[in-house]
Amino acid sequence: MEALGQRARAASRAMARADSATRNKALSLIADAIEREAEALRAANQQDLEAARANGLAPAMVDRLTLSDKAIGTMVEGLRQIVALPDPVGEISNMKTRPTGIQVGQMRVPLGVIGIIYEARPNVTVDAAGLCIKSGNATILRGGSEAIHCNRALAKIVKQGLIDAGLPEDGVQVVDTTDRAAVGALITMPQYVDVIVPRGGKGLIARLMEEATVPMIKHLDGICHVYIDAKADLRKALDIGFNAKCHRYGTCNTMETLLVERSIAPAVLPELAQRYLAENVELRADDEAFAILSAAQYPHLARATEQDWATEYLAPILAVRVVDGIDAAMDHINTWSSKHTEAIVTEDYSAAMRFLREVDSASVMVNASTRFADGFEYGLGAEIGISNDKLHARGPVGLEGLTSLKYVVFGHGEIRK
Repeated sequence: MEALGQRARAASRAMARADSATRNKALSLIADAIEREAEALRAANQQDLEAARANGLAPAMVDRLTLSDKAIGTMVEGLRQIVALPDPVGEISNMKTRPTGIQVGQMRVPLGVIGIIYEARPNVTVDAAGLCIKSGNATILRGGSEAIHCNRALAKIVKQGLIDAGLPEDGVQVVDTTDRAAVGALITMPQYVDVIVPRGGKGLIARLMEEATVPMIKHLDGICHVYIDAKADLRKALDIGFNAKCHRYGTCNTMETLLVERSIAPAVLPELAQRYLAENVELRADDEAFAILSAAQYPHLARATEQDWATEYLAPILAVRVVDGIDAAMDHINTWSSKHTEAIVTEDYSAAMRFLREVDSASVMVNASTRFADGFEYGLGAEIGISNDKLHARGPVGLEGLTSLKYVVFGHGEIRK
């Protein structure tokens, strides 16, 4: 890990000074190679999937691990979107002329070396590599042991793309060991690594918060809410309420708690329950919701406990609560949310704007599914993670989140008096 860090630090200087055309060439070459090598990637992924099932990996994790044709296509499209994005590196903004005659502004610059620690998802290898290359950073990628075969295959493709574009092959390095001690080394090398981006469960984040000596842009769990307001359009409420939960269960932007305004609950909940029934979703309901759903004879029903409001299920389980208006909904969200993504369904402009202003999460939506909260859907090309933090980067972390600002001064021979 020491040698890996040294090589990354050396490569970071070359990555930072490379021009935009060179970095874009590397990304295009990698995208083309992924398309060509799709069959080999699927074969490597199949090895990982067989091992995962043999080891009893949870269904949500197996879902994240699976590299489908669609996932491969999304990786390729993500890289090509990154190529098309403006290059942030070197951009100068906020220029002001001071009374002394000097001109002061800010230049966007790479962070340097980014260490990324993630579990299961092999697509993160490509998304992270692509964003780091475009933003002029070197990166060290430490994927989960469950995706080791696929990550090795992707690392080979990325490395060749860098070489063919004239960039240092150490600009992107994948840690080729499943030993957990590698994580401990990576997060305690501030002399080589400028920032750590962890993408994983609570256990990983808790460990890193305790042990890391390198600053982090961290992604905590996704306890996401949808609030259906009294003035919601019923069709929108049903579509959003279903999609936000059932589109995929194992993602951080999946709804985990549904809040429904009291006056509309008798109309909304039985209708939604019929849609959830087709997916065998278990509903954990508060007393009011339980009474409504019992009357509708919903079979997969349990009473909610306080723990349900604080749980990221990543499974076909949904907490449901009836609330007395938007203030009660926002109180619930600001108490129990993990600050990831929340949505309101309403036709009331004032309620929508209050929700946007007062809900303290990284993404807040009006009349849209929480499943849109990711870098690809936001037009960032891809994302390196979704930050629940408020400092440095918040929400999907794209190119700007992987850069910093420094002050630049243009003078004409001025001296301070």
